[in-house]
Amino acid sequence: MTDKTNKEPLHGLTLESIVTSLEKHYGWGILGQKINIRCFTSDPSIKSSLKFLRKTPWARKKVEQLYLATKNNVWNK
Repeated sequence: MTDKTNKEPLHGLTLESIVTSLEKHYGWGILGQKINIRCFTSDPSIKSSLKFLRKTPWARKKVEQLYLATKNNVWNK
């Protein structure tokens, strides 16, 4: 039996955990500046953000990219 490791960096993470981590790290104001979407700039909440991001692949991709960049640049130091 061979040992297969998953190379996907987001494997096992939920969208909710990603958004929650970014919000805790940046806050809604900065998060809205980094990714200018209404769910982050106009009356933001985790629930409304998840609803929008689950329906909008391009926005979800931006959030995932920001999470990975932040994780690689800040959280690993």
